Amino acid sequence: MADPVLSDISHRRFNLLRGSWVLVSPHRTKRPWQGMQESPSKTTLPEYDPECYLCPSNTRANGEHNPKFDHTFVFVNDYSAVMEEQQEYHPDNKDGSLASRLLRAEPVTGKCYVICFSPSHNLTLADMSPAQIVPIIETWTNIYVAHLDPKSPLAKLAPATTMPPLSQGDLTAPNAQYRYMQIFENKGTAMGCSNPHPHGQIWTTTSFPEEPATEFVQLSKYRQEQGGCHMLVDYTDLESKEKIRTVYENEGFWAGVPYWSVWPFEIMIVPRQHKRALVDFTEEERAQLADCLAEITRRYDNLFETQFPYSMGLHQAPLTGTEDEIESSHFHIHFYPPLLRSATVRKFQVGYEMMAEPQRDITPEQAAERLRACGGELYRHKFGSESPPSTNGVNGVYGAH
Repeated sequence: MADPVLSDISHRRFNLLRGSWVLVSPHRTKRPWQGMQESPSKTTLPEYDPECYLCPSNTRANGEHNPKFDHTFVFVNDYSAVMEEQQEYHPDNKDGSLASRLLRAEPVTGKCYVICFSPSHNLTLADMSPAQIVPIIETWTNIYVAHLDPKSPLAKLAPATTMPPLSQGDLTAPNAQYRYMQIFENKGTAMGCSNPHPHGQIWTTTSFPEEPATEFVQLSKYRQEQGGCHMLVDYTDLESKEKIRTVYENEGFWAGVPYWSVWPFEIMIVPRQHKRALVDFTEEERAQLADCLAEITRRYDNLFETQFPYSMGLHQAPLTGTEDEIESSHFHIHFYPPLLRSATVRKFQVGYEMMAEPQRDITPEQAAERLRACGGELYRHKFGSESPPSTNGVNGVYGAH
């Protein structure tokens, strides 16, 4: 159990996943705030917007026409951050010059996708039932499977999955074996989003990005030092017993505020058993994951009775890699939301956070307690609203946010 004194004194907490530290300063929540305040959304969106680039049957900015889809819809990002074809670059790192030692670059190619969560222009994950979220998880899984290295042990599980195949005919197989797939969603204009139709993105690259690669080092080290045990299995078991940072849990998953969290109401969703990637989940486990996603996003919106902004991302095994990289990986989902005190006051990572180390004000235990209390019906449904308010933009399709 956390020592009660930590609720009153400044202290540091160790981030097991990154091998780094975060400064916790609980007393700072008492300081007056005269800084920037975000404007909460007051706009009500229609179920269909004829001007939206992502609604069914509409024309996108590049002239392509969306089909009249009735569930999830996936297409290659019209303004991808990485491309499959580009001019070749061969860095000269062997000439021994000072520039070759200090000025380093390497080419990155890949493929980026957009996934519309549903045809409805006004349905965020918080508005959706677990049954409506399951097709999103199935789509994530299908795209992950389509990019797996055929030699990966994960590829052998693909025929056993029960998801329906992707129906979009314009999606073609990748022209190279990519290293990693990052699935994520940015919700809200506070997170730099440019289109209000709820959707996420998938970036697949030849590189192993820094965040999941850093986590892998810690996951692998723990497994080696602890006789094959998995860090997040042990951590989830501990948190489930302690309860104080747990926000929601079901038979298959734990969801709570990590002991080392940086953002005020940060959440991590972790399977209780060792699961390397999406392809490891059974049909029942996908339903349990959908249940967790529905619960967490609804509690976020209920917390300040607003469309709660966040960046959410999945970390899992690379598409191709060593046996240790695949077997030490443990699927989990991060939610990084910026709001701090209310629907209008956000947390900024500046000053000390940028120059020294991350810092947070309220403790993870205090944040979890507040989120636990936000269960139940979505706040806006209590007011008899027939359609949910604006998401303030969900996930920038046309920008790298």
